Amino acid sequence: MKKYDLIVIGGGAGGLTVAAGAASLGGKVALIEKEEQPGGDCLHFGCVPSKALIEIANRVKSARSLEEFGVHVSENIQMEAVMNKVKEAIEHIQVHDDADRFRKLGVDVYIGMGAFNSKNEVVINNGEIIYGKRIVISTGSRPFVPSIPGLKENGFITNETIFSLSKLPKRLLVLGGGPIGIEMAQAMARLGSEVTVVEKSDCVLVKEDEEVQQLMKDVLSKEMKLLYNANVNSIESGPNGKVVHLTVEPVEQEISMEVDEILVATGRTPNSDKLQLDKANVQTDERGHIKVNARLQTNIPHIYAVGDVNGTLPFTHVAGMEGKLVVQNALIGLRRKIDYSNVPWVTYTSPEVFHLGLTEGEAKEQGLDYDAYKVDLSEVDRFVTDHQTTGFVKIITDKKGHIIGAHAIGNHAGDWMQEAVFSKQFKKKLGSISNVIHPYPNHSAAVQRTADAYWRKKLFEGFLPKVMERYIRWFR
Repeated sequence: MKKYDLIVIGGGAGGLTVAAGAASLGGKVALIEKEEQPGGDCLHFGCVPSKALIEIANRVKSARSLEEFGVHVSENIQMEAVMNKVKEAIEHIQVHDDADRFRKLGVDVYIGMGAFNSKNEVVINNGEIIYGKRIVISTGSRPFVPSIPGLKENGFITNETIFSLSKLPKRLLVLGGGPIGIEMAQAMARLGSEVTVVEKSDCVLVKEDEEVQQLMKDVLSKEMKLLYNANVNSIESGPNGKVVHLTVEPVEQEISMEVDEILVATGRTPNSDKLQLDKANVQTDERGHIKVNARLQTNIPHIYAVGDVNGTLPFTHVAGMEGKLVVQNALIGLRRKIDYSNVPWVTYTSPEVFHLGLTEGEAKEQGLDYDAYKVDLSEVDRFVTDHQTTGFVKIITDKKGHIIGAHAIGNHAGDWMQEAVFSKQFKKKLGSISNVIHPYPNHSAAVQRTADAYWRKKLFEGFLPKVMERYIRWFR
């Protein structure tokens, strides 16, 4: 039986970070990955292909908008050509996650499914058993498929299969108004599909600030049909497609519609069910997420879990962050704790949605004494020249001026909002951004103008008016 300092089960973003980091520190490492090519969902089904598709769709939309200048573009989309460009992006990035690269780093790569045989033993589906002093679970998640009568019988697609489409669906129904559903819905609408989104709640992107939700409602409703407080009751085969029967509350209105394809984007479920966790006594919650402490240890201290499988924040950059911490804790023996308070995320719609820290609603719920500063992009010259004025920046601070939340809607907001991430993480006051020189005209001036709003409030509502009042009285 081969013995290792560290066994990593799962070759996604978190697992690859752990394997590479541990090997570079001289550890004897084994990596078990079910696919011939590591990379996980992010590379093959998530971040990379979805953003490639979104970029293509945005270019198509932009090209069609040139008609006002007399440039005419064909309405016909060659879906195979679109997906070939998506595959090119995957193949280009795949080089960095190639199994041979990790072998050159000294990692023993096993292709197959890994499962526990005991607290320190992992069996690979070829029957081989290996031993690990430390074990890291990084098996990710998969699309959650709801139990809707007729759904499986009539067929559906997910974020894992949408990139295999050879033909653009004329009519597309999207189940779920979260980030994955909305990103793909807008991309397909821009390629030419008639898209309907079915959302159980009364708004899309429910984890975002309320003002963000409301503006995105308006933006998206111009490109697709949005059904809120809606439930799919059943699906059956129709003469020209799939017939979907829905109920829309609160009036309980029943609707039936015929579509060509159904995209299921109703959340994720952890890939923990085939790990034989009972043989290692590793605990999970009711949904199957592996429970971890602040050091990312399971209830068995030498077994760790990173990424989607632990149920914290389902983002590639979070899995990478967790992976770096686990290398320090598991291999070096540190006892560092994870901190998610400075983790941003972006929904890659057009315009993009940026999120950091608390929403204003969460600040209110927690009873915090806060200030909120907001600037519309129509007040920022670069967005005016770009004709991209839909959106705003909203930054929430404590009374001392430290950022506790930052939110934005705008073209490439995920890029120009990074000043807010830096300021929050390194405990700089919002006002400090106001003193940073920004080139003119520049998109990040939106953040600077928000910081300027902070100073205006401090100057005109703070100590200066009181000083001036005393000064005037003294002269009188």
